[in-house]
Amino acid sequence: AMDYDRNKALLLELQRAAGTGNDRCADCGDPGPEWASYKLGIFICLTCSGIHRNLPEISRVKSLRLDFWESSLIEFMRSHGNLWAKAKYEAKVPPYYYIPKSHDCMVLKEQWIRAKYERGEFLDTRVCQDPCSAGSREGCLWKLGKVRRQFQKRQFLLSAGEGVMKYYSKESRGPKAVISIETLNAMFQVEKTGHNHGLQITYITDGQTRNLFVYHESGKEIVDWFNAIRAARYHYLRITFPNVPEPELIPRITRNFVKEGYMEKTGPKQKEAFKVRWFCLDSQERNLIYFKNPLDAFAQGQVYIGRRDEGYEVRDDLPQKVCVKKKKPVITLVTPVREFVFICDNDRKQKEWMDALNEVITQL
Repeated sequence: AMDYDRNKALLLELQRAAGTGNDRCADCGDPGPEWASYKLGIFICLTCSGIHRNLPEISRVKSLRLDFWESSLIEFMRSHGNLWAKAKYEAKVPPYYYIPKSHDCMVLKEQWIRAKYERGEFLDTRVCQDPCSAGSREGCLWKLGKVRRQFQKRQFLLSAGEGVMKYYSKESRGPKAVISIETLNAMFQVEKTGHNHGLQITYITDGQTRNLFVYHESGKEIVDWFNAIRAARYHYLRITFPNVPEPELIPRITRNFVKEGYMEKTGPKQKEAFKVRWFCLDSQERNLIYFKNPLDAFAQGQVYIGRRDEGYEVRDDLPQKVCVKKKKPVITLVTPVREFVFICDNDRKQKEWMDALNEVITQL
């Protein structure tokens, strides 16, 4: 019992020790990890520990508080730790490779953990891939049909050198779409697509936002596609903006919508009936995009959101002469051109949307 308590205290002390990196999960950065891999010598969160449990050849996990730790394991943890592991297993992570955070979906975390410890993709001995070759990929993905709403197998081709992504259907001789890497974006959308490996690809065609929803049965394959798109985007940005420092380029490779969800909107005369629409807020492009349904191929419209000093603001009341029959929270988005009126389901959603919109208005 003395050993149990003493070793637990030593382990928790080690987890909090300054300069070790042990106070955050070694894999996703979540603060205060409560688990550890005693085979790799790292401190990890509960979620990542579940992934490590599926890799018994490489990793073995224990709880810091609930399990007994032998003195030899404490010494092993002391001589290793998160910063030690980072220096070894993340020595050569390419700048375009997406490193998942604690809020990211499971497939990104699992493939990051497998890439590091199982496949050794970022060890010092590995040669870093040139983003142009890393941004070239060919293969099949399941794509959601625009009309029939069923996933069908389609051939995709990505070429960083040509600056395009294309996809083909069985019937078509030429490509169904040629997508410029300039406006290409990819983000994981697990809930929206109803698939654990669901990816949303967006691009601009004829001035309109176009969505493609795709997935692959293999987690590794879909994450490889995601990072190939990031490599192609990185290659494009490096050539297009040669003088922009790398830390400023990285966040522009791909982006997630900062907020998505249903609201009701009325038309430009503000007398039309309110209709339910699915809204996506793209803070980087400063656009509030809306669709009839979440999985629609094309947006119905979008609202550009400028800065406060340009005449943009968000209010929680209605413009004069506008009446709403429903007693629900409202948002008025004021732009120099017109006022957009939205109805939210409840106060919480109203606050979330107002906070998100205000963040875009106040960003430089």
